[in-house]
Amino acid sequence: MTGTYPFSQEYRMPHALTHLSMGLGWDPARADGTYARRDEIDLNAAALSFAGEDFVDGAFHEQLTSRDGALRHLGDSVTGDGDGDNEVIVADLTRLDPAVTTIVFLVTCYTGQRFDQIRNGFCRVVDNVTGIELLRIDLDTVGAHTGIVVGKLHRPHQEWVFTMLGRPIVAQHLVDAVPQVVGYLR
Repeated sequence: MTGTYPFSQEYRMPHALTHLSMGLGWDPARADGTYARRDEIDLNAAALSFAGEDFVDGAFHEQLTSRDGALRHLGDSVTGDGDGDNEVIVADLTRLDPAVTTIVFLVTCYTGQRFDQIRNGFCRVVDNVTGIELLRIDLDTVGAHTGIVVGKLHRPHQEWVFTMLGRPIVAQHLVDAVPQVVGYLR
């Protein structure tokens, strides 16, 4: 699946979700400025956990592991160099603090480029147990935004469910993003 989605879609797996990852990839800026107005592009992947509407913890470029160890950012790329996922966040739901009700995955552009200025940008969510890609968004379809709320893990009943959101936001850093994320916790 690619594109910007004006709706939410739940993914229920035939097994309980226990281990997921969000991958983020992009190509470095071209020297000629074709795809970006600066020489560097720094996208950031983040996973934030909430108890109700209260922020609990997270994993992102400035904090690679949540306190409970359930969310891990596997390393910050500041250029987009390399093939495939440049940044990966892993969520181990078996280690998650029981008070957590929602985990929100998001992407922001720390250097301020809009997603339509970034070459080959994408994010994806994968069920690590089966290897099934639950979601893939080509970031250039998000348009003139610097952030996107990719999706959320939540427990409407007893088991975790992933809901695709694909909602663009204007945010270069998590400080800008968190107030915009709260609306998606319900």
